[in-house]
Amino acid sequence: MRWLDWYGDGSLHVLEIALACCAIELEAASFAAQADLVDELPVDARVVVVVSGTVTDRLAPTVLALVDACAVRSGRVPVVVSLGACASSGGPYWDSYAVTKGVDALLPVEVYVPGCPPPPAALQAVLDGLRVPA
Repeated sequence: MRWLDWYGDGSLHVLEIALACCAIELEAASFAAQADLVDELPVDARVVVVVSGTVTDRLAPTVLALVDACAVRSGRVPVVVSLGACASSGGPYWDSYAVTKGVDALLPVEVYVPGCPPPPAALQAVLDGLRVPA
């Protein structure tokens, strides 16, 4: 796994679980924030997991495994952010037999960022609110 050191100072690390088009919005936000890509996660790092896109029932175990891996590597429970309509409720695919009706059916979500797609500034505002200065 690789994390984005969002502010470049170790105060907030972001793991992107990019499942669909909202991932482009997250990439745009990370580019604007000039986030650094890091291979190693510091012990006791503050981690935010951003789930963007449609979570299918088949992908659900992988999403859970990634969140669990963040908790093990950082020693802390990560904050989960649901980015966009698909991650939050299944979006336009909510009635499909294969779509999880929102990532909150799998794990606790602290923040929902609405939209289809949500603007990059909306994610940046959420991350600014979660930041604890280093």
